[in-house]
Amino acid sequence: MTRNSRQWFTVLCGAAIVLTVGCSSLKTPATADVAVSKAAVENAAGAGGAQYAPLEMNAAREKMALANKAMVAKDYKLAIELASQAEADAKLARSKANSAKAQAAADALDDDIRVLRIELDRTSK
Repeated sequence: MTRNSRQWFTVLCGAAIVLTVGCSSLKTPATADVAVSKAAVENAAGAGGAQYAPLEMNAAREKMALANKAMVAKDYKLAIELASQAEADAKLARSKANSAKAQAAADALDDDIRVLRIELDRTSK
């Protein structure tokens, strides 16, 4: 092997290593992003997202399914994008669920106060 051939061989090997590392490093963040988004969707579902924000929950679940398909197809860039969108939808669903629960609790407290006032008025007469 001539010196020029060895140099070309070294350059080609280096390029192959760089490409291999670059592709595998893209998969790792995609896997992490999809996992984090999946947890966010599950968290929103546990918080009552399906009951209080069904549109947002459906959107989050659909985007998670598409992100998983993109992972299988090794389209990591698309998987990251869809996972991010699914996470945003899930956070919105969770926020809406928490807001609806807080409003229901406030309404129940208002009803209790109203009943107490009626009882107080009745006993004071």
